[in-house]
Order: sequence, then structure tokens, then C-alpha cells
Amino acid sequence: MTTAPPASIDEMAERLLAHDYVAERALATTAFLALRLQRPLFLEGEPGTGKTEIAKTLAAMLGRPLIRLQCHEGLDLAGAAYEWNYARQMLEIRLAEAGGGAREELAQQLFSERFLIRRALLQAIDPAQPVAPVLLIDELDRADEPFEAFLLEVLSDFQITIPEYGTVKAITPPIVVLTSNRTREIHDAVKRRCLYHWVGFPDAARESAILARRVPGAPQALAEQIVAFVQRLRQIELYKLPGIAETIEWTRALMELDAFVLDPETVNQTLGVLLKYQDDIAKVQGSEAARLLEEVKQAATRT
Repeated sequence: MTTAPPASIDEMAERLLAHDYVAERALATTAFLALRLQRPLFLEGEPGTGKTEIAKTLAAMLGRPLIRLQCHEGLDLAGAAYEWNYARQMLEIRLAEAGGGAREELAQQLFSERFLIRRALLQAIDPAQPVAPVLLIDELDRADEPFEAFLLEVLSDFQITIPEYGTVKAITPPIVVLTSNRTREIHDAVKRRCLYHWVGFPDAARESAILARRVPGAPQALAEQIVAFVQRLRQIELYKLPGIAETIEWTRALMELDAFVLDPETVNQTLGVLLKYQDDIAKVQGSEAARLLEEVKQAATRT
């Protein structure tokens, strides 16, 4: 069952929170406006900061299906929007030739709906959809730049023009969420068609609230130390800073080890859960980890 969009920013924040998504006020505002104005929502930021998760949360919150297009290098029209079933078309041609069918009639049938294979973008704007879905175009920066040009028609008019078939246009526009980790700049033409928000790393208070929602069984002392340690870790110059996704995963890993507080040995042995590059692990492991942990303990005693 679908539910109505939030009537206010406060309601948006509350309903996201009810689905364990702790959104900052600015993000709740942008998401609210994207729903009210029926504009795509473009989220940019570091990996692991909850950009993909908000699309999943919106789908669950509004009772709509989620259609996800995972972008990658070499993604083209056939992989993202549609393609023709060439094998079935060839079979149809051979059957028609064997049966002596008329060529003109066959040519019209070859590019009919029954030969059309719908991919994510075409599925999202299909007028036959009973409910307008949430369309997640994930990690757009991983796709090649020419692919962005094709998206413009979808983002502006919620339609796709197929030369052999015609124009497919959504009756009710889908909710579109685009994400980017900013490994390259996205073209201004895409951004102009969207409402933009930068999703940064959470502060300590919000990270604690997220952790309490996502890992409710974590001991309070352990959770506080984890957040304080990760917050300090993000101040170090690393190749890849840990996101909230890594904080959650690290907390779960430490709970599996029956840890109640952080200690140097446990931190050093589990850094591979938190950091994903050997150079980063080597930089933090040992004396640096001990220093950060000491700062965490000193800060705890002052409070």
C-alpha cells in the first residue's frame, strides 16, 4: 500500500527516522522539496554516508517499488533503458519466411512491444506501472560521460524516445534519486535538472544516533568509544576515510568478538573492517591507533 508524501519537513524527518534513517535537517528539507516539486534528487558525497540508503528508505516509507540502476564503466542504452530482442526477431523472420508471410506486415511487428526488453529506466517510466516507483541511479560518476546526455530526457520530461517504437512517457513521474561519489564531476546539465545535496560525514551526535538505530544491541560504552575513535580517525589524512557504513560494520564485528570496550590489540586486529586500503591500515596500526585510543579515553574522563 502506498502512502502519501510527508506534508512538512518535520514529518519527513520523523518518517525517515521511523525507518531508522537519521537525516540532518538540510537533507530532510531537500528530500521534502524533491517530492513536492517532483524533481530528481541528486546526492553527492563520500562513499558510505547513506546516499543509496535514502532511496531505499523513501521506497519503504512511501510503499513504492524500488528500481535500481547500478552505473558502471561502459554502461549504455541497452543496459540502462531498453534493447530489442534480436534473437526472437530473427526467429520470427525465419518463421515468416518459411510460412510465406508478407514482408511489410512482418517489418511492423518486429518493433512492437512484444520484442521490447525493458531495462531499469524504461521500467521506471512505464505508463503501465500501477504505482510510480522510486528510481535509484546509483554511482553515476562510474558511468562514462556520454551516458549523462541520454539521462537528460528522462530527468526533464520523464520520457524516453525509441526511434523504432515511439515515445514512452510516465503518467505519474517516478521519484528519482541519483548518487555520486564524486570520482569525477557530473555535467551541469544533469545537476540543473535536479535538487542537489552534499551528504557529508555525520558529526558525533548524529553518528551515535545512527549507530543506536542500526546496531541497537551495542553496549553504550563501546558505541561511544567507537564513534569517538572514528571521528578522530577522519581527521587523519587517509586515502579512504571510513563512512558511517564502516562504523556500523565495525560495531557489529566488535560485538561478534564480545568486545565491551576498545583496546589497542582489538583495534589493530580489526582495522581491516574499518579501513579498506593497506596503506591506510599501515598508517594507523600501532602507535597511531594507540594515540587515538588514548585521546578517546581522556575525553571520556573529562566528561
